[in-house]
Amino acid sequence: MAVSFQNCTNSNAFNDSPYPEPVVNSNDHLTMAVLYQQTAAEYRALCYQAFNLAKMRLEQSLRIMGLMRQQAIIVDIDETVLDNSPYEAKCVLDGIIYPAYWDEWVMKADAKSVPGALEFLQYAASKGIKVFYITNRKEKLREATLRNLVNLGFPNADDEHLLMQMDESSKKARREKVAETHAIIMLIGDNLNDFSDVFEKKSIPERFEISDKHKDDFGNIFIVLPNAMYGEWESALYNYDYSQSPKDRAEIRNSKLKGF
Repeated sequence: MAVSFQNCTNSNAFNDSPYPEPVVNSNDHLTMAVLYQQTAAEYRALCYQAFNLAKMRLEQSLRIMGLMRQQAIIVDIDETVLDNSPYEAKCVLDGIIYPAYWDEWVMKADAKSVPGALEFLQYAASKGIKVFYITNRKEKLREATLRNLVNLGFPNADDEHLLMQMDESSKKARREKVAETHAIIMLIGDNLNDFSDVFEKKSIPERFEISDKHKDDFGNIFIVLPNAMYGEWESALYNYDYSQSPKDRAEIRNSKLKGF
């Protein structure tokens, strides 16, 4: 278990020791999720599987619709086309939490492509499909985000096709803006909020119920990428209340486990 150290001020057995009291890193629960993304071939396989399926759906759409109307694919950025696991690793190693150092990470413009994302989007662009990037990164990070996408070779990496977060985190208005001029044939993301506002701010049972109602959309118009590090699923655990202490959040996580 990863630990950090601080000076001990409480009156306990550690006060008689010449060594500081060990304190459990509050981000230790992230360790396995980050390692999965960085070291598991299964993670890469799931990403390739998602983009292979996306390519099949794209080709199917082209056969049915042709290009009678300009078609578009909407993609999220973080953990959908760009891999931010180095940032999450820093959170574990240095005991920090978002948004600490997030801007510094993005400004480096050094995130690698999610496996399969670049090849798929380049293929889509070659078929005349426009790619729109809808992200909840802040406007101040636009230049660095574009630089990262351009350096990797992503298509349509320009101001017109990059829609940043402005006044609200919901992506509904930005999706509707794209729909005014394009037929949206596919949405790709790691968070259900990337697909529809019906998933936003819902409890765990509600998220299950709505996912079941939309089961035929997954693998068709909705393509989901794996992300065990963070997301709306974690927010739902805490009832969207991140003001709770790390200890309280840890207790909540444990309370949600179903054993036998």
